[in-house]
Amino acid sequence: MHAYFCAMQKLLTTAILMLLLNIVLAQDNYEIQVYASPTQTKGSTIFELHSNFTFKGEKKIVDGVTPSFHALHETVEITHGITENFEIGFYLFTNYTNGYGYKFVGSHIRPRVSVPANWHWPVGVSLSTEVGFQKRAYSSDTWSIEIRPIIDKQFNNFYVAFNPTFGIGLKGSNDHTPAFEPNIKTAYSFNKVAVGLEYYGSLGQLDQVPKISQQNHALFAVADLTFDPRWEINVGPGWGLTKATDGFVFKLLVGRRISWKK
Repeated sequence: MHAYFCAMQKLLTTAILMLLLNIVLAQDNYEIQVYASPTQTKGSTIFELHSNFTFKGEKKIVDGVTPSFHALHETVEITHGITENFEIGFYLFTNYTNGYGYKFVGSHIRPRVSVPANWHWPVGVSLSTEVGFQKRAYSSDTWSIEIRPIIDKQFNNFYVAFNPTFGIGLKGSNDHTPAFEPNIKTAYSFNKVAVGLEYYGSLGQLDQVPKISQQNHALFAVADLTFDPRWEINVGPGWGLTKATDGFVFKLLVGRRISWKK
């Protein structure tokens, strides 16, 4: 039995490394979140609403994409636990921008698997794969895929997570070269509240990484309210660190977990 678990660990580790080397997608403002490694428990569902408003952003149409200035992005995410280590999530993206109206943007589906606790890895690890479509007016790629390895660790009251996100456009733009977009979260918990920082980066396509001023880098100061395990609340402002990044965004994530077991 021990030999079986060792073989499975080696197989999953190899798969993760291969995906890191070969696949890559950008995370835009429709879902501003650093993932934690645990998957949704078997037989339960979480309903989430991701909302954010861009107070300072792009005012012009760039490459046929609608401006982000004063845009309200809202995303409905529904995730169900299939087993104790496997979940499937579904996304519905919407956008409201003054002068353009309220629009349906697209939809994605996201299966995710996590490393079982009885493997006793020193860090939490899971792997998310997200694929779907979005309208050309809101993305240069109309179909895309994302591979998101998730690594995290809790040190007493201190928490850290790293999502070395990769993805690639499948249809739309002429260049489907992978791009690298790392996400990092640190937080400290006290009195049912965790406060911390979230970093979101986009270094560009791997074969032609632009200079830093043309890359996207943003930093959010966030609070997670943990007063009730049935609820997930993440809120905070974010600032762009380069000229290519939206200057100021405020986000709110509200989620409700429901167990269907009697």
